[in-house]
Amino acid sequence: MKLAITVCAVLLLAGCDSNNKTASSSSSAAPAQGVKLAAVETAEVHTTVALPAQALAFESVDIFPKVTGFIESIGVDRGSRVRRGEVIAQLSAPELVAQRSQAEARVQAAESQLAQAQAKLASDQGTYSHLASAAKTPGVVAGNDLAIAEQTAAADRAGVQAASNNVRAARENLRSVSTLQDYLQVRAPFDGVVTQRNLHPGALVGPASGAGSQPLVHVETLDRLRVVVPVPEAYASGVASGQQVAFSVTGQPGRTFRAPVARISHDLSQNTRSMAVELDLRNVDAAVTPGAFVTVQWPVQRRSATMMVPASAVTTDLQRTFVIRVRDGKAEWVDVTTGLSTNGKIEVFGNLQQGDKVVETATDAIRPGTAITAQGN
Repeated sequence: MKLAITVCAVLLLAGCDSNNKTASSSSSAAPAQGVKLAAVETAEVHTTVALPAQALAFESVDIFPKVTGFIESIGVDRGSRVRRGEVIAQLSAPELVAQRSQAEARVQAAESQLAQAQAKLASDQGTYSHLASAAKTPGVVAGNDLAIAEQTAAADRAGVQAASNNVRAARENLRSVSTLQDYLQVRAPFDGVVTQRNLHPGALVGPASGAGSQPLVHVETLDRLRVVVPVPEAYASGVASGQQVAFSVTGQPGRTFRAPVARISHDLSQNTRSMAVELDLRNVDAAVTPGAFVTVQWPVQRRSATMMVPASAVTTDLQRTFVIRVRDGKAEWVDVTTGLSTNGKIEVFGNLQQGDKVVETATDAIRPGTAITAQGN
């Protein structure tokens, strides 16, 4: 019985081995796949990519008064156009009036003290000069009296200097108070448009650093805008100041705007891996509104030639992106990183050389080691 079982087992193993050999022979005899091949080329890339951007006012500011006071009047409202230096609001601050009166009184007192010191100096200087002249005759003036007169005149000169300093300090204080009074007139810092008004006459307002303070108005420029473009790292090279860039605005369909590159940050954001670039738009006809979203046709130009393949030659198996290079009649997968696309071709970066042959329409069904024959090449 045991002998019979052993014989059966040997026959089964022999049959399986025969089947495996047959399958292997069948696999090795599979015909080579015929596919179209394309050559890896090098080319200088000149193209444009659509990037989202935003138009912002060239100058935009919340206007706070420089001193604390009550609003007496405010002559602008939302939509008002203002000119640089134009009075926007008038404030009142009674304590500043009192401070000015005190400052003027101090100036007058200091000037009076200076006049007294100067008069005393003139008197004592005259006395000293008279004694010095008389002392030329021996025995007429005691030497001690002459020394005392000289010291008195020197002290008077120091007193005059101190009084002069007091006058200057008092006048500076008066000038400071006068400046604060000038601040009661809130003026526009530049030509622009009032886009927001927050307060009305009677409200107590103060500088921005004050607790609970809020701006009187918000002013922006309309005739000049910043178009801020966050340029991705892959497209940031080769940006040049003065280069004209085209863009469109949602609110102006069918119209193309152009503006030069004016400011380049030269710094990549760690969060977005993009570099802020500003276009300087002269918005003379106010066609673009600050805050509008725009689409920029960003010009991209590589500084050197890069390798290009047909876009269909790049495929993925969800784990890797690759092209299928054919070498010695066998397929091999070459991992690549893709770049820009233009005219049906795409940049690839990887272990490729100019002139390498790749499968024109790649698929992960063509496994590495598959025999390949060129078709239609």
